Amino acid sequence: MSDKKVDDATGVETTGHSWDGISELNNPLPRWWLWTLYATIIWGIAYTIAYPAWPMISGATEGMLGYSTRGEVATQIAEHEAKNEDLVAQLVAADLETLPPSDDLHRYAVSRGGAVFRANCSQCHGSGAAGAVGYPNLLDDDWLWGGDITNIAATVAHGIRNETDDDARWSEMPAFDEILEDAEIAAVVEHVISLSSPDHDASITDQGAAIFEENCSACHGDAALGNRDIGAPNLADAIWLYGGDRSALEHSVRNARFGQMPAWGQRLSEADVRAVSVYVHALGGGE
Repeated sequence: MSDKKVDDATGVETTGHSWDGISELNNPLPRWWLWTLYATIIWGIAYTIAYPAWPMISGATEGMLGYSTRGEVATQIAEHEAKNEDLVAQLVAADLETLPPSDDLHRYAVSRGGAVFRANCSQCHGSGAAGAVGYPNLLDDDWLWGGDITNIAATVAHGIRNETDDDARWSEMPAFDEILEDAEIAAVVEHVISLSSPDHDASITDQGAAIFEENCSACHGDAALGNRDIGAPNLADAIWLYGGDRSALEHSVRNARFGQMPAWGQRLSEADVRAVSVYVHALGGGE
């Protein structure tokens, strides 16, 4: 005996589902809809065979066509480089110090360098190159190692205090926590503050000046104007890499600072190093 139920009004078999006395009819799906479904299934199977699709342990299936979006991008980049081949060669061979801002090559270098900066440098120095605590502002003229185009290019290429490039910029301030007493650290901090701010404790600045002369002037200079040959910062200009309040200065004196920068010459092409150096120099703080 059949369990199938037929709707009396239409004569169509029902699914057995009923809501408030209304039965669901088991009408067949339209042929066009079924063929569309079958076509999409076949297309999906063909796609996973032809193109990279199935995830594996260390990658994905390559597909019979060997297509790669990364390969496509690499091809587009290569085509772009080929179009600019002459400019790249000129940039690599150019004397950056004498390259006039009105020159087409300079404009190309700034444009290319801006892209390099946004992709590799903005994470630390900021999208506008204004820096942050511990990351130098590249818009002003306060440079630890010099802000002319040659020094900027050298800093970009070799980096600062890294272990991967023998020509990296290198300086190291001693931690005075175990060298000076607390009162001596407080005094030298007040002396440093007094060099650029009237808000200081004058009663101990003379003592701080004597401590500074004995322990700090060898690097920072007698007038605390710094020494670019060894990357010693100017302490008299009120521009601070790690902050100029008492807490930040005391931390610097007690524990020293040791910021690092990668050697971009090991990661970027010579043209990119030169381009980003021109870009940074052109931001307004280059000397």
